[in-house]
Amino acid sequence: MKEILVAGSVATILSLFLTPAFIRFLARRQYGQNIREDGPTTHHVKRGTPTMGGVVLIFAAITGYFASHLIDGVRVSISALLIIGLVLGLGGVGFLDDWLKIVKQRSLGLRAREKLLAQAAIAAGFAFAGLHFKDSFKLTPISFHLSTVRDTSLALGTVFVIIWVLILVLGTSNGVNLTDGLDGLASGTSIMTLLAFVLIGVWEFRQSCGLSEGTFPLTKCYQVRDPLDLAVLAAAFAGSCAGFLWWNTSPAQIFMGDVGSLALGGALAGLAIMLRIEMLLIALGGLFVIITMSVIIQTTYFKISGGKRVFRMAPLHHHFELKGWSEVTIVVRFWIIAGFSVAAGLGLFYAQWVTS
Repeated sequence: MKEILVAGSVATILSLFLTPAFIRFLARRQYGQNIREDGPTTHHVKRGTPTMGGVVLIFAAITGYFASHLIDGVRVSISALLIIGLVLGLGGVGFLDDWLKIVKQRSLGLRAREKLLAQAAIAAGFAFAGLHFKDSFKLTPISFHLSTVRDTSLALGTVFVIIWVLILVLGTSNGVNLTDGLDGLASGTSIMTLLAFVLIGVWEFRQSCGLSEGTFPLTKCYQVRDPLDLAVLAAAFAGSCAGFLWWNTSPAQIFMGDVGSLALGGALAGLAIMLRIEMLLIALGGLFVIITMSVIIQTTYFKISGGKRVFRMAPLHHHFELKGWSEVTIVVRFWIIAGFSVAAGLGLFYAQWVTS
């Protein structure tokens, strides 16, 4: 288990100490955030704050992961490599979006359709690759079965698995992107969810069918490819987010940008898919779901009602800003909601094991 500690520690240290250097680099080149004119007026003071901090976040996490594998020649798993590929791909889309915003000096970069198509292509490639690479137990990184808190008996064909993975990856990556609207909100919430993945990965490893066959009934063990290495990768991303949060908390000295939020969302989706707890992601990422739903509700109601709104502004955190809540109050209260969601998700995961 020392790999988990090394990955988290190295990623935290790198993120903590490289971020201020990256802030100075961005500031010298005046690579700052552009703010929506129709957003809360309190955000106008943030115009020019360095952005694209997700570059450091991704670098620190991946470096932390590989550093942990220098210990005793620990094997790098194909599952983790596929998630890293997904993260880099989505991060690349986000980087292009951020770069266009800076170059064009506006709050919009890629068109929504272009962005979604690029994300979909990367997610489809991830899904297709994850259905291959069988291990000695004939397990593929991505299951052909629908999973809730573990794999179910509902088998999906290759096409349906790819479609399902597309939905999960696009929903989660854009959910984190929508949540990244207040200082420290997305990074703090992601840490909680990632730490839950660490616990789940370790538990699945300890109760793996490959290790516990003959000791536990088949219904109690987990048929998951590389669960411990996925826990190491989750720890690396959690540590990287923690180091970044030091500089991203209010008043933020740097924003993660789309390069960070899309990549983080990809990491969360990839981990849930490969740990075979896909539906549990709804609970573990409860705050991301709530904020995404607020946008869907607002947009849908606006169209069918002829211009009326449910919230003063979407995403949901901006609604409370316009009600007069301070940014720090919103972030802390939303972190509490995220904490309850993660606790509920872990409770559901353990309850299934106890009652099976």
